[in-house]
Amino acid sequence: SYSFKYTSSSLISLDDLRVYIDLSQSLFAASLTRSSMDEEYEVIVLGTGLKECILSGLLSVDGVKVLHMDRSDYYGGESTSLNLNQLWKKFRGEEKAPEHLGASRDYNVDMMPKFMMGNGKLVRTLIHTDVTKYLSFKAVDGSYVFVKGKVQKVPVTPMEAMKSNLMGIFEKRRAGKFFGYLALRVANHLDGWKFGLDDNTIEFIGHAIALHTNDQHLHQPALDTVMRMKLYAESLARFQGSSPYIYPLYGLGELPQAFARLSAVYGGTYMLNKPDCTVEFDEEGKVTGVTSEGETAKCKKVVCDPSYLPNKVNKIGRVARAIAIMSHPIPNTNDSHSVQVIIPQKQLARKSDMYVFCCSYSHNVAPKGKFIAFVSTDAETDNPQTELKAGIDLLGPVDEIFFDMYDRY
Repeated sequence: SYSFKYTSSSLISLDDLRVYIDLSQSLFAASLTRSSMDEEYEVIVLGTGLKECILSGLLSVDGVKVLHMDRSDYYGGESTSLNLNQLWKKFRGEEKAPEHLGASRDYNVDMMPKFMMGNGKLVRTLIHTDVTKYLSFKAVDGSYVFVKGKVQKVPVTPMEAMKSNLMGIFEKRRAGKFFGYLALRVANHLDGWKFGLDDNTIEFIGHAIALHTNDQHLHQPALDTVMRMKLYAESLARFQGSSPYIYPLYGLGELPQAFARLSAVYGGTYMLNKPDCTVEFDEEGKVTGVTSEGETAKCKKVVCDPSYLPNKVNKIGRVARAIAIMSHPIPNTNDSHSVQVIIPQKQLARKSDMYVFCCSYSHNVAPKGKFIAFVSTDAETDNPQTELKAGIDLLGPVDEIFFDMYDRY
């Protein structure tokens, strides 16, 4: 049985009440389908990261009998959001963080930080599945790019474009014709044309608007870049904000939990804290089930994150990341409470871009007056402190900073 207990003096907001009611319904639905491991399922999903939870939610809605398991006792996997004590334990090995940083429960620090494009596939998936009823979003204040040693705002209006120092007056005219042509081309499929944009404009468009992480797109067909620019413009127009990005209140860890609730409501079975999940195969190498704690759940299909099948994945790179707790916004970003600064690879003589990401108490991820900043990039060395220095230098003074490196598979 599940219960939520409040003392007579407790107060609960309508938003919290709605979440608890939805969660109660989800847990009740899950309890109706609660069963032992010794059963057959159509699909078993291992790990409760975002992708895994999206898949289990969509499969359950489609009537597929799903068992969703995780070796951890919390949702989110590698894409979870941690409170301050959990963050401290992960990086410092200590149970409690210092009191001067505020209450632990007021922090929701993403382990894989990312803003969402306002008209991107993920947002459309959230709307299509009605998962938005479990979530609240807020637009991100600003999008910036680091060029020639300065942080510059990515223009979002004609007036901002005219005032911007990113381009000279003649280059602005060429770029204006280019963007106008693209709008016509996407609508009417016109033939190609040359605009003579300079290298700085090409870099700005490719990295700050099309959001490529390196320069490989310069040697590939242009259509992908054009469609990325189209998505940027649509996302900007959708919420009429000063950036194309949105971000959920309480952090990205809310997303896996929302899809998990969706799966439970439609009959998905959840089992957390299941150690040593072993995928079983027959003599032909086909999946037959998953074993944990001496019990085997049978199935013919398994979806999992790479950590559950280490002998069947390839390492494709590493990510270096710094997580900083601050008492101020990032300098030179117009005091934005949520912002992304892109540092194109050429600005640092690197092979890939560096990203500076900041959110704050305005998105309910930190106590009032506190900001959470992240600096991340594809690792090219084994020393994240040195490699991330250019991004960290943009942050100004920090209260605390943590460094992390993890493999991509």
